[in-house]
Amino acid sequence: MAEIFESAGVALLYGLVGFIVMAVGFIALDLVTPGKLVHVVWTERNRGAAVLLAGQTIAIGLVIDQSIRASESEQGIGLGLLSTLLYGLSGVVVMTFIAVVVGLLTPGRLGHAVLDDNGDRPHPAAWVQAAMYIGTAFMVGAAVS
Repeated sequence: MAEIFESAGVALLYGLVGFIVMAVGFIALDLVTPGKLVHVVWTERNRGAAVLLAGQTIAIGLVIDQSIRASESEQGIGLGLLSTLLYGLSGVVVMTFIAVVVGLLTPGRLGHAVLDDNGDRPHPAAWVQAAMYIGTAFMVGAAVS
Protein backbone atom coordinates (compact mmCIF):
# COMPACT_ATOMS: atom_id res chain seq x y z
CA MET A 1 0.00 0.00 0.00
CA ALA A 2 2.86 2.38 0.81
CA GLU A 3 4.25 1.83 -2.69
CA ILE A 4 0.95 2.99 -4.21
CA PHE A 5 1.02 6.21 -2.17
CA GLU A 6 4.66 6.79 -3.06
CA SER A 7 3.95 6.29 -6.77
CA ALA A 8 0.94 8.62 -6.56
CA GLY A 9 3.12 11.26 -4.88
CA VAL A 10 5.76 10.92 -7.60
CA ALA A 11 3.06 11.24 -10.28
CA LEU A 12 1.76 14.40 -8.61
CA LEU A 13 5.26 15.91 -8.52
CA TYR A 14 5.90 15.14 -12.19
CA GLY A 15 2.43 16.50 -12.98
CA LEU A 16 3.31 19.73 -11.18
CA VAL A 17 6.53 20.02 -13.21
CA GLY A 18 4.56 19.39 -16.40
CA PHE A 19 2.05 22.07 -15.40
CA ILE A 20 4.87 24.57 -14.80
CA VAL A 21 6.32 23.85 -18.25
CA MET A 22 2.87 24.21 -19.85
CA ALA A 23 2.35 27.53 -18.05
CA VAL A 24 5.72 28.80 -19.30
CA GLY A 25 4.79 27.60 -22.80
CA PHE A 26 1.49 29.49 -22.59
CA ILE A 27 3.32 32.65 -21.55
CA ALA A 28 5.83 32.22 -24.40
CA LEU A 29 3.01 31.76 -26.92
CA ASP A 30 1.23 34.80 -25.50
CA LEU A 31 4.40 36.86 -26.04
CA VAL A 32 4.76 35.90 -29.72
CA THR A 33 1.10 36.30 -30.74
CA PRO A 34 -0.74 39.62 -30.98
CA GLY A 35 -3.13 40.46 -28.15
CA LYS A 36 -3.61 38.70 -24.85
CA LEU A 37 -4.07 35.01 -25.58
CA VAL A 38 -6.60 34.45 -22.80
CA HIS A 39 -8.79 37.24 -24.15
CA VAL A 40 -8.33 36.24 -27.81
CA VAL A 41 -9.27 32.59 -27.20
CA TRP A 42 -11.86 32.75 -24.44
CA THR A 43 -13.52 36.13 -24.97
CA GLU A 44 -13.13 36.75 -28.72
CA ARG A 45 -13.45 33.00 -29.39
CA ASN A 46 -10.79 33.23 -32.10
CA ARG A 47 -10.54 29.80 -33.73
CA GLY A 48 -7.06 30.36 -35.15
CA ALA A 49 -5.69 31.19 -31.72
CA ALA A 50 -7.46 28.15 -30.28
CA VAL A 51 -5.95 25.87 -32.95
CA LEU A 52 -2.51 27.30 -32.26
CA LEU A 53 -2.87 26.95 -28.49
CA ALA A 54 -4.20 23.40 -28.81
CA GLY A 55 -1.28 22.42 -31.05
CA GLN A 56 1.22 23.93 -28.65
CA THR A 57 -0.43 22.24 -25.65
CA ILE A 58 -0.25 18.84 -27.34
CA ALA A 59 3.35 19.54 -28.31
CA ILE A 60 4.37 20.44 -24.78
CA GLY A 61 2.63 17.31 -23.51
CA LEU A 62 4.71 15.24 -25.94
CA VAL A 63 7.91 16.95 -24.78
CA ILE A 64 7.00 16.39 -21.12
CA ASP A 65 6.23 12.73 -21.84
CA GLN A 66 9.67 12.20 -23.34
CA SER A 67 11.31 14.36 -20.68
CA ILE A 68 9.89 12.19 -17.90
CA ARG A 69 10.97 9.04 -19.72
CA ALA A 70 14.50 10.45 -20.17
CA SER A 71 14.69 11.97 -16.69
CA GLU A 72 17.50 11.14 -14.34
CA SER A 73 15.02 9.64 -11.87
CA GLU A 74 17.24 6.63 -11.21
CA GLN A 75 19.55 9.08 -9.43
CA GLY A 76 16.77 10.27 -7.14
CA ILE A 77 13.43 12.05 -7.38
CA GLY A 78 15.02 15.50 -7.09
CA LEU A 79 17.29 15.01 -10.07
CA GLY A 80 14.48 13.36 -11.99
CA LEU A 81 12.19 16.34 -11.46
CA LEU A 82 14.96 18.85 -12.25
CA SER A 83 15.97 17.08 -15.45
CA THR A 84 12.32 16.87 -16.54
CA LEU A 85 11.88 20.57 -15.87
CA LEU A 86 15.02 21.51 -17.81
CA TYR A 87 14.23 19.21 -20.75
CA GLY A 88 10.68 20.54 -20.88
CA LEU A 89 11.75 24.18 -20.74
CA SER A 90 14.30 23.48 -23.46
CA GLY A 91 11.43 22.23 -25.60
CA VAL A 92 9.48 25.45 -24.99
CA VAL A 93 12.53 27.52 -25.95
CA VAL A 94 13.08 25.55 -29.16
CA MET A 95 9.38 25.70 -30.11
CA THR A 96 9.22 29.44 -29.48
CA PHE A 97 12.44 30.08 -31.40
CA ILE A 98 11.21 28.09 -34.40
CA ALA A 99 7.85 29.89 -34.29
CA VAL A 100 9.62 33.26 -34.38
CA VAL A 101 11.89 32.17 -37.25
CA VAL A 102 8.95 30.80 -39.25
CA GLY A 103 7.15 34.09 -38.58
CA LEU A 104 10.08 36.01 -40.04
CA LEU A 105 10.22 33.80 -43.13
CA THR A 106 6.54 33.94 -44.04
CA PRO A 107 4.84 36.80 -45.86
CA GLY A 108 3.26 39.39 -43.59
CA ARG A 109 3.16 38.85 -39.86
CA LEU A 110 2.48 35.22 -39.06
CA GLY A 111 0.87 36.01 -35.69
CA HIS A 112 -1.67 38.27 -37.32
CA ALA A 113 -2.37 35.74 -40.08
CA VAL A 114 -2.91 32.97 -37.54
CA LEU A 115 -5.49 35.09 -35.74
CA ASP A 116 -7.28 36.08 -38.95
CA ASP A 117 -10.44 33.98 -38.80
CA ASN A 118 -12.42 33.84 -42.03
CA GLY A 119 -15.96 33.70 -40.80
CA ASP A 120 -16.09 30.50 -38.79
CA ARG A 121 -12.83 29.02 -40.12
CA PRO A 122 -9.31 29.61 -38.83
CA HIS A 123 -6.68 30.82 -41.25
CA PRO A 124 -4.68 27.89 -42.75
CA ALA A 125 -1.58 29.39 -41.11
CA ALA A 126 -3.02 28.44 -37.72
CA TRP A 127 -3.01 24.77 -38.69
CA VAL A 128 0.50 25.03 -40.12
CA GLN A 129 1.82 26.74 -36.99
CA ALA A 130 0.10 24.19 -34.72
CA ALA A 131 1.61 21.33 -36.75
CA MET A 132 5.00 23.03 -36.55
CA TYR A 133 4.75 22.97 -32.76
CA ILE A 134 3.88 19.27 -32.79
CA GLY A 135 6.66 18.45 -35.25
CA THR A 136 9.14 20.36 -33.13
CA ALA A 137 7.96 18.42 -30.09
CA PHE A 138 8.81 15.13 -31.79
CA MET A 139 12.30 16.47 -32.59
CA VAL A 140 12.88 17.68 -29.04
CA GLY A 141 11.45 14.44 -27.62
CA ALA A 142 13.85 12.39 -29.73
CA ALA A 143 16.74 14.59 -28.62
CA VAL A 144 16.09 14.11 -24.91
CA SER A 145 15.37 10.39 -25.06
